[in-house]
Amino acid sequence: MIDRRSLLAAGALLLPLGVVGQGAQARCARKIATEETFAIPEWYAALDELSLSGPDAHETRFLRMLHGRNEQVRQALMNFDYRLRDMDENGVDMHVLSLVAPGVQAMEREAAIRLARRSNDFLAGMIRRYPRRFAGLATVAPQDPAAAADEIDRAMTTLGLNGVVINSHTRGEYLDEPKFDPILAALARNRAPLYLHPRVPPSSMSEPLTDYGMLGPIWGFAADTGLHALRLILGGAFDRYPGLTVVLGHMGEAIPYWLWRIDNQYQRNRALAGAAFRGPARLPGDYFRENFYVTTSGVNSDANLRFALEVLGPDRIMFAIDYPFEPSDEAVAFLEAAPISDADFEKIACRNAERVFRIPPA
Repeated sequence: MIDRRSLLAAGALLLPLGVVGQGAQARCARKIATEETFAIPEWYAALDELSLSGPDAHETRFLRMLHGRNEQVRQALMNFDYRLRDMDENGVDMHVLSLVAPGVQAMEREAAIRLARRSNDFLAGMIRRYPRRFAGLATVAPQDPAAAADEIDRAMTTLGLNGVVINSHTRGEYLDEPKFDPILAALARNRAPLYLHPRVPPSSMSEPLTDYGMLGPIWGFAADTGLHALRLILGGAFDRYPGLTVVLGHMGEAIPYWLWRIDNQYQRNRALAGAAFRGPARLPGDYFRENFYVTTSGVNSDANLRFALEVLGPDRIMFAIDYPFEPSDEAVAFLEAAPISDADFEKIACRNAERVFRIPPA
């Protein structure tokens, strides 16, 4: 594989953005990274005001540890010149931006609604300024499902954003619960893909995860977000809204690995219950393969990619970095060296993201 930055530094060759050498044949595709976060000053101010004794206390401690006085993270989240330099240095054409987790979901209702609108207005302005470099996912406040639905409508029409991000649970409640149906209905009528992003699990399940650093990416994030996705499937969300699209990061939050067992046990439960069974008519895996996409964020593993391709196919996988919490150079190097066909490379690098998030081709 040709190392782009070494060649550029040496002045030996100028490769167009998105062109990667591999063996005797060059791969040509733009790179759209689909789980890339930003922040605005108001978000940091809200973080400072979160309670250390409320229902999200574990998460507040985690966030203050993660962000704290880390000026490099703050700069990466808020300085867009810095971000663009990182993108250019690593051959990343576009970031699909979303407000850093947990968005506004740990805030009180009115403040959350205000900050969601402020964040979305800022995001839309940044996309207008750099339409070839950024797309964006709207933030909403599930604390008020009706207001969240209204904001989805505004974001997808007036602001022209590309989808919606929700950071898993809100105060320990999940989107399969009837109170959140206005949100699912708004997603469906706007054909807005939902990026279901991780956050620290709710207090009801987080206590055993506080040991050994398990609250965050090591285990807690996937445990909670995978649970949320399965609740949507088993709660019948995709029977009520067949066109609903959900995107999961981190190669699917472990669900692809467990999918055979999930289907197997679901069939057994259905057989045991007989006529008393209440649940979707189809297998969970059917919904997962038809209504879900996964991204590579934070999982730069050939073995995981091969498994996702086998279970889901190349049309259901998108490239992502998880900027700035994962290094861009490692994610790009992984994608460029991936042992996949040129056709699959192009789908994962950009074509699937263009289709799912309705991003105009370059």
